[in-house]
Amino acid sequence: MQAGPGLPTFRQATLEDVDAIVALVQSVYRGDHSRQGWTTEADLLDGPRTDPRMIADSISDRDAVFLLAHLGGRLVASVFLQKKSDYAYLGMLSVDVHSQNLKLGRRMMDEAARFIKSTWKLHEIRINVIDRRLELIGWYERRGFARNGRGSEFSTDPRFGTPKVAFKFIEMSKSI
Repeated sequence: MQAGPGLPTFRQATLEDVDAIVALVQSVYRGDHSRQGWTTEADLLDGPRTDPRMIADSISDRDAVFLLAHLGGRLVASVFLQKKSDYAYLGMLSVDVHSQNLKLGRRMMDEAARFIKSTWKLHEIRINVIDRRLELIGWYERRGFARNGRGSEFSTDPRFGTPKVAFKFIEMSKSI
């Protein structure tokens, strides 16, 4: 999708984007740098949020895609989408901490919904949110998501980080 002045351009990621996606996701969710934005998980988890192999595997999966947003030639946002039988899973919505006041999260969500409907012909999005992230849950609720009563435990796989506190995921969904 092309954009006007000051608006992002969107495209699907390729394997050449792996390192840039890993760096963006890590900077948004983990470590001291992430504390500059409101999406940080640094107080909840230590360690990586993802790694190059996970991102490369996702990009290579025919039922998954990373959408990227560039502004002024710079990667400023990304989101992971995975096609399921009757819905799309959305995860790792990442907006550069210095660009989080530009409504890029909303724009990424709109682009994700457009992609899901037009490419996969699906009409529901599901996400998992850490139950302790009340401000993030509220943000998704303002975008039309609702808690659907499902949830899950955090993975014990150290590739996703090491919890500092106990938490669970709540699942939220939205019709599109």
